[in-house]
Amino acid sequence: MATPEKRVVISADADTLTASVADRFFDRVARWTGESDRPAVHIALTGGVISAELLERIGVHPRRTEIDWSRVHFWWVDERFVPRAGDDRNEAVARRLFLDTIDVPAENVHAFPSSDEVTDPDAAAEAYADELARFATDADTPWPTFDICFLGVGADAHIASLFPDRPEIRITDRATAAVRDSPKPPSERLTLTRPVLNASKRVWMVLAGPDKSAALGLALAGASYHSVPAAGAKGRRRTILFTDEATAAQVPAELIDDQY
Repeated sequence: MATPEKRVVISADADTLTASVADRFFDRVARWTGESDRPAVHIALTGGVISAELLERIGVHPRRTEIDWSRVHFWWVDERFVPRAGDDRNEAVARRLFLDTIDVPAENVHAFPSSDEVTDPDAAAEAYADELARFATDADTPWPTFDICFLGVGADAHIASLFPDRPEIRITDRATAAVRDSPKPPSERLTLTRPVLNASKRVWMVLAGPDKSAALGLALAGASYHSVPAAGAKGRRRTILFTDEATAAQVPAELIDDQY
């Protein structure tokens, strides 16, 4: 089956954007967790400024008390390899703004190992791959299929900690990778690889700001994912780029989806 085309959903501004994505998130998670015969729901979270704004919006959303969070598992697409107590961790931001506001079992929150727990980033990446494999939903792939995989997009079009023209974006034989000498600090990071991201049912890329316009255009233009990682992010069912009017000023009308 052909991979669905990327579609763009445009909001007026960043504030409206995060509110819109939060509403869509709760619509879908409420429906999925309400289906008694449905397997657990798996959500992959990300870092970045717009992601933090989105998590804050989700964390105060009135529908968060309606969800049976025992049926939802949370993962991260990447993490900074720093001590657990550090505020720089994507995990720390997600817990403070969202996860600590809901009744989710501790065992359903799957954080990357920290640098004070595992001193070697390669070993930390392998440990996370083992954790992913415990929840594999497909016999052919040793990782869960994410129902929604959130991705931020950098001004350089990086996603997770997969940066342009770096070896990590080319990895296809394992689920995770350690990143050293990252072009964006901190220098050591952990990331999921492209096959895991693209096994997701839905990839939701969220980006806003004038510095993201070029990345948005390149992601939609079919550029090489080696140089434009965001161009290579594709969900099995849906690939949606949520953005604002200023960022999407040059997006062709035929790619805009005002129904999703």
